[in-house]
Amino acid sequence: MNAKLIFTAAGMTAALLFAGCQSIPPGAERGPNGTMAYDVLVDASAPGARIRANGADMGNTPVHLKIYGDPDGTFHDFGSYAYVVEALPLTTNQFAQTRYFQTGHLMTPEDHIPPQIYFDMNQPPPPAQPSYPPATYYGAPPPAYYAPPPYYYGPGVGIYVGPGYGPYRRYRRW
Repeated sequence: MNAKLIFTAAGMTAALLFAGCQSIPPGAERGPNGTMAYDVLVDASAPGARIRANGADMGNTPVHLKIYGDPDGTFHDFGSYAYVVEALPLTTNQFAQTRYFQTGHLMTPEDHIPPQIYFDMNQPPPPAQPSYPPATYYGAPPPAYYAPPPYYYGPGVGIYVGPGYGPYRRYRRW
């Protein structure tokens, strides 16, 4: 009788625990993989600018984007590192603008979904990030500016100064 009471109590506790896992608010539009839809207004300083989201043409500004994100308000990881929104200029004196939002792919940080995105088409884009020198690997040949190891020839003595390995490891005396 005691075992039956313990199993019943454990079953009710598990049912209460799993009932609390419903995380999408009532009335919200459900999306794939447990996501929900967010409505984001995209506008630009020049009305009619073309908007692209992740490479797909979404229309002219102002436009409403439906972005599927996690219920906590962050971008969902659908397999890419970033969600990209671009605004293409209308005239030649305007600049293309881009916004990158991190999705949390492979343990990277994730950004919150903004309620609206505004592009100022008259602002130049930020300068490019500095590039880093190429990585060097163990066993790679040295750069061209390295000189051969130095030799010292004194009076009656020849000394090799360099690494202590290989067939040239000799100390001679004349």
